[in-house]
Amino acid sequence: MIITVTAFKGGVGKTTSSIHLAAYLNNKAPTILIDGDLNRSALLWASHQKLDFPVVDEREGLKAARNYEHIVVDTPARPEIEEIRSLAKGCDLMVLPTSPDALSMGALQANIQTFKQLNIPNFRILMTIVPPKPSTAGIEAKEYLQSLGLPVFKRMITRYAAFPKAALEGCVVRDVKGDRYAGAGWNDYKTVGGEIYG
Repeated sequence: MIITVTAFKGGVGKTTSSIHLAAYLNNKAPTILIDGDLNRSALLWASHQKLDFPVVDEREGLKAARNYEHIVVDTPARPEIEEIRSLAKGCDLMVLPTSPDALSMGALQANIQTFKQLNIPNFRILMTIVPPKPSTAGIEAKEYLQSLGLPVFKRMITRYAAFPKAALEGCVVRDVKGDRYAGAGWNDYKTVGGEIYG
């Protein structure tokens, strides 16, 4: 399975989603994460050597990927149209993370217009950095997207402080020590992974 994680806007959990979807898939079969982002955020995350799967840059990815059952690709923010076309043809599913704030939703609309223009059917939207209850921002944003007939993951990724901690420590959120929401954060991504895999 080849999963591409892409977004027209930074700060919507693209690399966090790439890391955690790779961690989920790696529990099923050997998985590699290819970091195509110019910021090399996934490689920086992996530099602590606490991940159970390899992270390589895109130049190494083609050769390295031969040995893995699953591939997750973390793309640059704002990929060019031709790049999106190529990525869509080369993967099984494109995951579009977005947070429920107005700017991110606006950028997502641009993403969707490009996908429609290119006639790309194999994508699903992932609501990320969703404010916890009692906020209803995530649910309202998801219902709005569904009302437009867009494919959206059932599970949303709640905004937990454990995620920035995981990035700082270079681990998957489930491995963050001393944070009572680390397990809940991992459960969010595990459930999303099940929607993809199962």
